[in-house]
Amino acid sequence: MEMQDRTIVVTGGASGIGRATALLLAREGATVIIGDVDAKGGEAVAAEAAGAGLVVAFLPLDLSDRASVGGFADAVHRRVERIDGLVNGAGWDRIEPFLQNPPEMVDQVIAINLVGAVRLTRALLDPMVAAQQGKIVNISSDAGRVGSTGETVYAAAKGGLIAFTKSLARELARYRINVNCVCPGPTDTPLFQRQPERMREALTRVIPFRRIARPEEVAEAVMFFLGRRSDYITGQVLSVSGGLTMVG
Repeated sequence: MEMQDRTIVVTGGASGIGRATALLLAREGATVIIGDVDAKGGEAVAAEAAGAGLVVAFLPLDLSDRASVGGFADAVHRRVERIDGLVNGAGWDRIEPFLQNPPEMVDQVIAINLVGAVRLTRALLDPMVAAQQGKIVNISSDAGRVGSTGETVYAAAKGGLIAFTKSLARELARYRINVNCVCPGPTDTPLFQRQPERMREALTRVIPFRRIARPEEVAEAVMFFLGRRSDYITGQVLSVSGGLTMVG
């Protein structure tokens, strides 16, 4: 199994892409620690994994709260000496015109999608640096690559996560730590299902494959960046969008 004897932290692991990633990594032999603000969902994923003989643990994490990020990192360090991989997979958005965004919503979008990931990465990094090995995968969005109407602040935060990926990859290469980024297009997650049906149908029509991505398909790209096949790849951004955002 490709992830045998590896410990991976996955944020946003209670649902959607994070859940699919956690379960895929566990099926491939990893010990997975998921962090999420949704305690009920996180415990359910851990229980589902245990029922299948997989090792997935849940710890509460609110990326918009500095103390929660620190507490989560401390709890991870108490469980394991170091981690082999970190997946910054948590994300949140509310689609509406930028002119209608209230200040508190702007703060929350940036905190969850960018600042929280930066803080958590730093909090978990020292043992990886000491071991001179590890892999970090940031799950951004194609909104951060090409923009998205009604998601201006979200796109800004996700674009920041892409820039964070590239800069951190340059800094950590000397420690043999890979840092890469996966950018999903429209994906069948609980967040996507909350959008109006007409919007979901419109997006499906403009995707060359004429369908929305499954979370498991994005998870496969994440595992590629965590596995040995990507040992000589760092600072890269991979779109998983069914061809929606092809660029030259």
